[in-house]
Amino acid sequence: MAESTEIFTTQEPVEYTEAAHGGDAAHAEPTLLGLQPFQWVSVAMLLLILVAILRLKAHKSITAGLDSRIAAIREELDEAKRLRAEAETLRDEYAAKIANAESDAEAMLDNARAEAESILERAEEDSKELVERRKRMAQDKISAAEREAIAEVRAKAAAAAAAASRNLIGEKLDADADRKLADEMIAGI
Repeated sequence: MAESTEIFTTQEPVEYTEAAHGGDAAHAEPTLLGLQPFQWVSVAMLLLILVAILRLKAHKSITAGLDSRIAAIREELDEAKRLRAEAETLRDEYAAKIANAESDAEAMLDNARAEAESILERAEEDSKELVERRKRMAQDKISAAEREAIAEVRAKAAAAAAAASRNLIGEKLDADADRKLADEMIAGI
């Protein structure tokens, strides 16, 4: 213990007045080999840093870690740039597709309108032709019915005339008149 008292020494207290320290009495700071505690902390930190740098080669691992992190960040930035470029090309491509789709839709709508108008015109023409054809067919049927009716009336008239002449001949023509008529015919030949 005698040695420890030699290492740790206290400075001789400096006589201060109580008025200089706000009324507190001054106290002595402990020292080791003549260095104050804050100086020992500085020496310990310096030694720790030197040991870390020289002995453990920490700076290499630190710089290697930083370099790898920088490389990873660079790769992420490059990937982000590439993805952004792809996204912009896709956006432009889809914008072009949308513009084409709108123009295609407009063209299809115009085409559909034109086709509907042509179908409507064709339907009107077909209906007119159908009406004309039906009208002709009706007129043909009417004409055929008229001819048939006329032929039927003529046939009935001829039958009625024949029946009437038979009755008249039967009433007015007897056997003498019939001979006389036959003789006149033969003489005329």
